[in-house]
Amino acid sequence: MTEPLHPLSPLRIAAAPISWGVCEVPGWGHVLDPDIVLAEMASLGLTATEFGPPGYLPADPAELRKTLRGYGIAPIGGFLALALHREPSWALTAARTAAAQFAAAGAEVLVLAAATGHDGYDTRTPLDARQWRTLLDTAGAVGDIAAEHGLRLAVHPHVGTHVETAAEVERFLADSDLDLCLDTGHLLIGGADPVELARRHPDRLGHIHLKDVRAALAAEVRSGAVEYSEAVRQGLYVPLGAGDVEVAALVRAAHAGGYRGWYVIEQDTALRPGETAAAATAAARQSLRHLAEIAAGLTSARI
Repeated sequence: MTEPLHPLSPLRIAAAPISWGVCEVPGWGHVLDPDIVLAEMASLGLTATEFGPPGYLPADPAELRKTLRGYGIAPIGGFLALALHREPSWALTAARTAAAQFAAAGAEVLVLAAATGHDGYDTRTPLDARQWRTLLDTAGAVGDIAAEHGLRLAVHPHVGTHVETAAEVERFLADSDLDLCLDTGHLLIGGADPVELARRHPDRLGHIHLKDVRAALAAEVRSGAVEYSEAVRQGLYVPLGAGDVEVAALVRAAHAGGYRGWYVIEQDTALRPGETAAAATAAARQSLRHLAEIAAGLTSARI
């Protein structure tokens, strides 16, 4: 069992199945049974999680709540990747279905990514001005759907989507009033500085995914020398505090800016055939310890 966060900690900590290799990308890797992943989360003292890819956890909200409750875990929401720039009606139908399920399960947030429409996150093609406008309009409509269901929407800059690079993140912030899911790993890989973004746009932080990455390997992904999926397999993501993201500075900046939402420990990994949860759980444990140290510093500053 990981030592719990300080009882006066201002941080709300959650997990995500991707830290145990559960991903929506076909052929990503070995997928552990949900009961194994939830049991590992509970063993670390985690009490909240995102859902993981569609279909991983039960679709029926009552069954989903019962499953999570059996491990002492609460639902906070989940990730939805939609091709917002094309066939908006299809994207909005999918968003309505997901939002209804999320809300009925007791979730708080819908995390939206501007998918390319291709499988995986290794390739993409640029958008023209019309497609970008469609993306923005569709994202805004998804935000309205989320609000109708009592959910917050956070748009997730993500490698291999149409909001990936530092320039695209800035363009999105200028052209839309939607909040961001500040994912420290994906932002750094895309060339943005997550700490600087948190400081400049405290009012746009809707959700936070905490990742740490190896900057040298991230640069290879950014240059196209290594595909994203291969970089993940090569150890792109490392436990919090072991990589090149300034995690402590990010948390301090977000907290100082008034952010009081969830910090989701999310270290993308891909498991080999037959691999157990052991290594992923050890990495999550290390991340939790690092985050506990950061939280203790925030607590001490308040007292």
